[in-house]
Amino acid sequence: MSIPTTIVISCAGMGSRLGLGCPKSLVEIDGKPLIIRQLEMLQNYDDIRIVVGYQMEKVIEVVSLYRKDIVFAINNNYMNTGTGASFCIGAENSREYVVSLDGDLLVNPQDLQDVLKVKDEFICGTDPSTDNPVLMDTTQENGSLVVKEFSRERGQYEWTGLMKIKKEHISAVRGHVYTILEPLLPLPMKYIRTKEIDTLDDYDRAVEWVRNGYL
Repeated sequence: MSIPTTIVISCAGMGSRLGLGCPKSLVEIDGKPLIIRQLEMLQNYDDIRIVVGYQMEKVIEVVSLYRKDIVFAINNNYMNTGTGASFCIGAENSREYVVSLDGDLLVNPQDLQDVLKVKDEFICGTDPSTDNPVLMDTTQENGSLVVKEFSRERGQYEWTGLMKIKKEHISAVRGHVYTILEPLLPLPMKYIRTKEIDTLDDYDRAVEWVRNGYL
């Protein structure tokens, strides 16, 4: 039996560090906008909400040409809030479980399918690779990795922005998604292969990664 799941993709930000003059969700990754590559991996899910803000009309247009059943939520205060606020807006009236996915994150397709099949709450981590990452300090419990703390100073894995929690565990925040998770720790960690796009160097690496089959 499938788990009632809502997927929230946060695409409201300006992408200032990337400097391409468009939301990061719309950057072309080897011929396709990043958001379309994400939606291609989510074709089996029927409750997807995309939170828009900066250049919202462009994001809505690109997505709507690809798929007609996407729900759009608006973060009008995108200049002063982070992905946590966007996630909370998108998660209103959600199903039992809610998945958070950042609009600037590429995930290995098989890894994404595998973690979305997990039946309970989880946090996704990867090998640290970005500048000034949010790290996750982990430990072993009953043979599985769990996250015990988010930190800027220590941790074996980097927080990816991808997670799934029960809707009743969502609390309103203005900053980052991980601040919603901190009161719920420890939570299971699932390892995924990703490329986050914050800078032009990140973008170049992401394009090469896709061309190499996400390897």
